[in-house]
Amino acid sequence: MIGCNLSTNAGGVQVLRYGNARDLVLGIEAVLPDGRIWNGLRGLRKDNTGYDLKQLFIGGEGTLGIVTAAVLKLYPRPREVVTAFVAVTGVEAAVELLGRVRSATGDAVSSFELVPRRGLGFALQHIEGVRDPLAAPHDWYVLIELHGGKAGGGLTDSLEAALAEAYEAGLVVDAALAANAGQASDFWRIREAIVEAQKKEGGSIKHDVSVPVSRIPEFIERGCALVEEMVPGIRPVPFGHIGDGNIHFNLSQPEGADPKAFLARWDEVNHRVHDLVVSLGGSISAEHGIGQLKLSENARFKPPVELEMMRAVKAALDPQGLMNPGKVLG
Repeated sequence: MIGCNLSTNAGGVQVLRYGNARDLVLGIEAVLPDGRIWNGLRGLRKDNTGYDLKQLFIGGEGTLGIVTAAVLKLYPRPREVVTAFVAVTGVEAAVELLGRVRSATGDAVSSFELVPRRGLGFALQHIEGVRDPLAAPHDWYVLIELHGGKAGGGLTDSLEAALAEAYEAGLVVDAALAANAGQASDFWRIREAIVEAQKKEGGSIKHDVSVPVSRIPEFIERGCALVEEMVPGIRPVPFGHIGDGNIHFNLSQPEGADPKAFLARWDEVNHRVHDLVVSLGGSISAEHGIGQLKLSENARFKPPVELEMMRAVKAALDPQGLMNPGKVLG
């Protein structure tokens, strides 16, 4: 299964600390389209002997070959884990809080997830076992997790101090720190339940995008205004990996709308949102890849020379177009 993870350059909630799949690979073995096996299973941190061929297969979505083995970097299991659910005064405050917490904890932040009240509300309404962790509702929250190498290493104290300073600065309005693994699991259940709960709210037009972290507030403000103008009553649910700039900009249909009619506008809405993302220096696919769904959109934004280079690589390794045809380049 690791081959699938590498072929899609899988990300997740701890990319901020550990990186995407690409960042965890030292070497791979791959079966080429002509049946030959390339053994690139080198466990070296430094190897400047030419092109880094493994990178062609990582994130290549199986279009150049099949990854059959890998040499991976390993990290020690964290011995101290601190998890907090924090209400912030806005998205801009969340971004500033990220910098403060990273600085205060020696960059021990493993996850920093944005949660909107609408998403939490959906989860509370539809998903059994989800509880509101704070006494009063707030528009925006962040879910923070820290990893440390020493039990009782002081991360809790460092986070509490950072949150107290952020409260005085008007960035934080309330917070709850998990007292045990069960409470931490409850906090993460909220984050996971947002996706599941949206299905109960009818049609959802989705975007997996990234922008520079500093431009996340601008993207969310302008993106919400854009789609609300296009579809009055639409309910944006922007959430996700604010620590690495990856926002899942999901849009639930207006209440009482016809799901089919709403979803029929998927391409139109994607088109406008992606225009905004690229204008902010972002990517139209942060972690879910291109596949078939985003072929035309990818062609709109990739520079012609970049597409030509990609096609040249494809033609060199897979001249008959055998590997995962129709994906990435069409």
